[in-house]
Amino acid sequence: MALHISATNPEHPALLLELPWHLPLEEWPEEYLVPLPRGISRHVVRYARAGDEVVAVKELAERPALREYELLRDLDRLGIPAVDALAVVTGRTDADGEPLEPVLITRHLGGSMPYRSMFETTMRPATMHRLMDALAVLLVRLHLAGFAWGDCSLSNTLFRRDAGAYAAYLVDAETGELHARLSDGQRDYDLDLARVNISGELLDLEASGALHPSVDPIAFGTEICARYQGLWKELTRTSVYPAGKYHYIERRIRRLNDLGFDVAEMQIDHSANGDTVTFVPKVVDAGHHQRQLLRLTGLDTEENQARRLLSDLESWMATQDDYAPGDPLAARPEVLAHRWVREVFRPTVRAVPPELRGGMDPAEIYHQLLEHRWYLSERAQHDIGLDTAVKDYVENILPRARKTLEPPAPE
Repeated sequence: MALHISATNPEHPALLLELPWHLPLEEWPEEYLVPLPRGISRHVVRYARAGDEVVAVKELAERPALREYELLRDLDRLGIPAVDALAVVTGRTDADGEPLEPVLITRHLGGSMPYRSMFETTMRPATMHRLMDALAVLLVRLHLAGFAWGDCSLSNTLFRRDAGAYAAYLVDAETGELHARLSDGQRDYDLDLARVNISGELLDLEASGALHPSVDPIAFGTEICARYQGLWKELTRTSVYPAGKYHYIERRIRRLNDLGFDVAEMQIDHSANGDTVTFVPKVVDAGHHQRQLLRLTGLDTEENQARRLLSDLESWMATQDDYAPGDPLAARPEVLAHRWVREVFRPTVRAVPPELRGGMDPAEIYHQLLEHRWYLSERAQHDIGLDTAVKDYVENILPRARKTLEPPAPE
């Protein structure tokens, strides 16, 4: 059988052809590989370089490879945080003409880490709570889109820093199924699998001595259920308000916005006697602050990063002489926002030497600098300014910061 590459981008096949497809993945020479931390997988997985890109290559049978490829593309179209599917390679044979397993190729998620790498140094319980929050949000987003994961676990997730919190990304969609809508039973099944898997993974860490002694693996596995249920209820519950109190509906929508969700479709019904109004958010869409920041500035960030940058942008705009909300002659918010990017955001990020940034993206660097500014200002009992904070952060914090997913803390 001839080698066949099914790819999403016409540029990828040419780059991928340079990889040694005639060798089993376990035997690939070091010259093709990139030494990045890998999570536990039931399949052989390696990171390799294809042109300027780093890709994850996973060996598995042809049918599940093609199925997962299509599911990951579906999740991308739905805007769900997941790795990008780039290609499936079939028809592989070794030097003797014997068939080799096909591979699924995904783009490496920059700045991300598998959970086991994050536990190389004992992770604080507070950080673990943030991981559970991120995984609960991911599971809710999948279920809102009609995707039953079938194997939710820490091992099948990658985590990226997100302004003091974490963003979770689906890595393995092999067991997933996409439906128009999930039943309560399908959601409960996914949630119960998550609870069991997470408890088991934490028990393994406990046995290896990598778990904080105060952490109860069973309690943490159960925690995701409570966090999921609370978020799901807030996003989907029916509210009944007195007739005429339409600001209650606006308040509910603002609360969903604060959680990072937009209401894309809603149902509003008046009671037969006209005394009450029933409000149901029928479709909620994650990424409220992301979209707002992208619209204003062109910056594409994680949700919590966007929330923090928008707060700083609004504070900066309030100091500008041509900022006057409601005045048709004043500068439009989009104009001011692009000025903030040009005069504040970019120069601040560029002041941090690339060799000291580790795996942090520009939005995360800016968030860290804002945090450091707040810390120094609290200590000095006055605002020390961003330039001073950047100088102190570069000179005193980054050189000592360990390159882990724990945010460097001022001392």
